[in-house]
Amino acid sequence: MRTFNVAVVGATGAVGQEMLKTLAEREFPVDKVTALASKASVGREASYGEKQVLKVQDLDSFDFTGTDICLSSAGAKISEAFAPRAAAAGCVVIDNTSQFRMDPDVPLIVPEVNPQAIGQYQKKMIIANPNCSTIQMVVALKPLHDMAKIKRIVVSTYQAVSGAGREAMDELFTQTRGVYVNDPMKKDIFHKQIAFNCIPHIDVFMDDGSTKEEWKMMVETKKILDPSIKVSATAVRVPVFVCHAESINVEFETEMTADHARAILKKAPGVSVVDHRHEDGFVTQAECTGEDAVFVSRIREDISVENGLNLWIVSDNLRKGAALNAVQIAEILAKEYL
Repeated sequence: MRTFNVAVVGATGAVGQEMLKTLAEREFPVDKVTALASKASVGREASYGEKQVLKVQDLDSFDFTGTDICLSSAGAKISEAFAPRAAAAGCVVIDNTSQFRMDPDVPLIVPEVNPQAIGQYQKKMIIANPNCSTIQMVVALKPLHDMAKIKRIVVSTYQAVSGAGREAMDELFTQTRGVYVNDPMKKDIFHKQIAFNCIPHIDVFMDDGSTKEEWKMMVETKKILDPSIKVSATAVRVPVFVCHAESINVEFETEMTADHARAILKKAPGVSVVDHRHEDGFVTQAECTGEDAVFVSRIREDISVENGLNLWIVSDNLRKGAALNAVQIAEILAKEYL
């Protein structure tokens, strides 16, 4: 079996570390793994699996010649600068930032939903990883859409602070401790207090009053799943370290009962249904940290509209929402295209 030279950009960040961990856990066929980051991180150590420690190298000066696949999660501006350079050297970049997602020549991939689009990578040698909140939603909705076409989605997200990076996790920890010891409430990452609070503001505001995170969910769902689907999103940051939750209302063109949806989702790849109508019969963010699946609970019919359904969806945003999705793309790329 062929092995591959793999680079991980942003190797010192939360997602980059999860990418290295996931590559090792899933025994991706690597020959050599290189950890890359900014000059400030050069020389730091990054773990690959339980035994191997990598020395972080400088992204700016790294020669991608001979590197087959690059997994990247270091910010859109960084991807804009280095990804074309890596691609020109013959390296396929699987990018976790927003930089290339809506580029018509770059496939936007969730392996359980549209793996057939991976072949389009040859246009620019870049594959985009969708937004974390979009990924878990479309994984759960694709099998339902195949059976009874979705007309409209209304989603409210409850997103963990890890989606904003390690500094955001530190801020939640510091503020939470500060509440109990009467420290001043220091706000560096979030404009409002995040401890014991919810903030309906993720990314920048747009002209129509939506935030860019909400816009991403709309346009990415259309690109990945179906351009005819209407999407209305409200994205909220909540005081949780890891795992995003979503309350989703779906309107179908034809009948979709809760029982039928439950049966479909139990057979769906990447989905775990935990849906029992008692106090412990659903999954919360605290229970799915470190898990690969998209968990679906609270499946019930919405009697306020024709052919409506409500779902509660929870997933680890660092794994399926980022690192795992990227590694799954790399696995298909390695097996079927390279």
